[in-house]
Amino acid sequence: MTTYFSKDHEWIAVEGDVATVGITKYAQEQLGDVVFVELPESGKALSQGDEAAVVESVKAASEVYAPIDGEVVEANEVLADEPAKVNEDPEGGAWFIKMKVADAGQLSDLMDEAAYKAFVDTL
Repeated sequence: MTTYFSKDHEWIAVEGDVATVGITKYAQEQLGDVVFVELPESGKALSQGDEAAVVESVKAASEVYAPIDGEVVEANEVLADEPAKVNEDPEGGAWFIKMKVADAGQLSDLMDEAAYKAFVDTL
């Protein structure tokens, strides 16, 4: 499994032709305590940069963007009932969607972990 990061603070872990998407710990810390998550339905086609989910916290509402093109194959329904899980494990069990990768070439537009950490250090 390879993990990539976007400048919008999404992470994407790719295994075969399926990618799991969530928000980074940095994004969660900027949002504060997450209180609501709106997820897309399975089968929804997403293009790179499309809104994939919405996260609301005590501080703000924010969109989660699709880091690559693909089709939603699963949404993490646990988050609909327990959005606070994002506060506890944003880069693990609190993933938002799984999507079938449409264009693996788009992954080269994203950062590896070292590049993402360097990016965050500039903020």
